[in-house]
Amino acid sequence: MDKIVMVDLHRQYLKIKSEIDSAIQQVINDSAFIKGPDVREFEKELAQYLGAKHVIACGNGTDALQVSLMSCGLQKGDEVITPDFTFVSTVEVVALLGLKPVLVDVDYDTFNMSIPLLEKAITRKTKAIIPVHLFGQCANMGEIMKLARENDIVVIEDAAQALGAVYDDGRGLKAKAGTIGHIGCTSFFPSKNLGCYGDGGAIITNDDNLADKISLIINHGMKIKYHNEILGVNSRLDTIQAAVLRVKLKYLDQYALARQKAALFYDRELRNARGIVLPGRVPYSSHVFHQYTLRLEGIDREIFRNSLWSKGIPTGVYYPLPLHVQKAFEYLNLNMNHFPVSDNLCNQVVSLPMHTELDEEQLDYITQNILEIIRESNG
Repeated sequence: MDKIVMVDLHRQYLKIKSEIDSAIQQVINDSAFIKGPDVREFEKELAQYLGAKHVIACGNGTDALQVSLMSCGLQKGDEVITPDFTFVSTVEVVALLGLKPVLVDVDYDTFNMSIPLLEKAITRKTKAIIPVHLFGQCANMGEIMKLARENDIVVIEDAAQALGAVYDDGRGLKAKAGTIGHIGCTSFFPSKNLGCYGDGGAIITNDDNLADKISLIINHGMKIKYHNEILGVNSRLDTIQAAVLRVKLKYLDQYALARQKAALFYDRELRNARGIVLPGRVPYSSHVFHQYTLRLEGIDREIFRNSLWSKGIPTGVYYPLPLHVQKAFEYLNLNMNHFPVSDNLCNQVVSLPMHTELDEEQLDYITQNILEIIRESNG
C-alpha cells in the first residue's frame, strides 16, 4: 500500500506528467513568463467551463478577494458580512481595506453561513456579503441572493474550496460555484481541487463593467502601460502556472468524481460509528469534497488523531480557532457568545485524507482503523 497523505499531489502529477512537462517546457521555450498566451487561454477555458462571461486570473485567492472588494466602490467603514468559521483571508482583506467585518455563525451540518443569522446581521451599512462554500459544498446562494437584492448588497462568492460544484435550488437557479454572485473568487493553491504548482487565483464575473475595473486593478490601475487610471495592485498569474492549470482543468470533473467516490466509501463505512457525525449534504448543491470533515461527539480529538497518526494515517483540523477569538480581530469588540456553533465546531472537527489518488486499499485501512479506535474508546 502506498503511503497515506492528506493530499497526494505527486501521484496525481505522475498520471499527467507528459502533458505537464510539455506545457511547462513550451513556456520556457517561448520565455513569455509574465502575461504569456497561456494566461489568456486559461482565462477563456475556465470561463467556458464555468459558464461565466469573464475570468480574470490573479496572483492568489487572497488577492482575488481583495481586488473584488476594491472593484465595488465601497467606502471606509462599510460593513461586509462573512462567516466566522472559515480561513482568515476572507475577513483579513475586509479589514485591510478599512471596511468593517461583520461575522455570523454557521450551520452545524453544512459548515456554511446561517441564513437566519445573515438576515439578522444586515443593517443599512451592509454593502457586501462574502459567502464561503466551505469544504466543497455551496452555501445557500438562492436565499443569499434574495437578501442581497432586497437590500442592494453586492455578493462576492469565496469559491476557493468548491470549484466545479453545481448549485441547483430546483427553482430556476442553476449554476457553478463562483458564478452566482456579482463576483466569484477562487484559489489555485496546490492542494485545491484545481491547483497549480505555486500560487494562483482568479476572479469571475458576468458584469462587463466589473470585469474592466478588476482588470485595471490587478495591473497597477493601467490599461495602457505607464498610464495609471486608478490605484491598483500587482497581482498576476504567471504563465507557467497558467500552463499547468490548462492541463489540469481538463481533468477537474474527473478529479471531483474521484473525491466523491472516496467520500461515499467513508460514508458507507463510518455511518454507524458511535460518536462520529458525517459531513452533511444539502439538496441544492453538489459536493466536490475539498475536505472530508467529520465531527466528533464524546471522543477526545487529540487521542483520536494521535491514534491514527501512530498507524500512519494523517488528519487535519480546519479550523482550530474561529475568527471571533483571533487576536487580530480583538478591535472589533465582538460578543463572544454569538458564535456557539463555530466554537463547538472548532473543538469537534477533524478532516480525513481526501484527494484524487486515494485507492480502496487505503480507504479500507483508514476506515477500519477508525472503527477500531471507536470500539476501544467505547470500551
